[in-house]
Amino acid sequence: MAEHWLDVADIPEEGREFTFDDQEFWTAGWREFHMEITPARPLAARFMVVPQGRGVLVRGRLEGSVKVPCDRCAVAVEVFVRQDFERLEEESPPDTDSLEPTLLRRRGHVLELDAGSMLWEEFVLALPVKPLCSEACKGICPHCGKDLNAGACGCEISEFDPRLAVLRGLSIAKKE
Repeated sequence: MAEHWLDVADIPEEGREFTFDDQEFWTAGWREFHMEITPARPLAARFMVVPQGRGVLVRGRLEGSVKVPCDRCAVAVEVFVRQDFERLEEESPPDTDSLEPTLLRRRGHVLELDAGSMLWEEFVLALPVKPLCSEACKGICPHCGKDLNAGACGCEISEFDPRLAVLRGLSIAKKE
């Protein structure tokens, strides 16, 4: 994934606002992670970075929309992204071996924030776990693959699971 590091050493005490609207960043990430996502409305983020001792406070919003496949029928569904975020990122002390990932790094005397990773994380958190074209979506037929929202497929639907045929004649006697 493309990296976008911000030098936070030059940010004044009251903070600085940033705008991020690089659409190639998003499409490259979708390709890299093999995500079936296409842009609908451009994704853009506005965020404020305020220095806080050995770290930074970041507060902002990511907005736009994307098209993703419905989890039941695979039809493209527009998902609106409006993710507000606020996070405090602190630099790990140099003498500790922390396994906790951080979005800050020090290069010489310069402290940098990985804005690209931060925005990608916020985007992924904004996506629905199971996007649906509608709550009433019937999905696709598991036998022929027809979209059941367009009508019945004509496949014979058995109420009985053939894997359980061995249990068909089973009777349970109650012990008294």
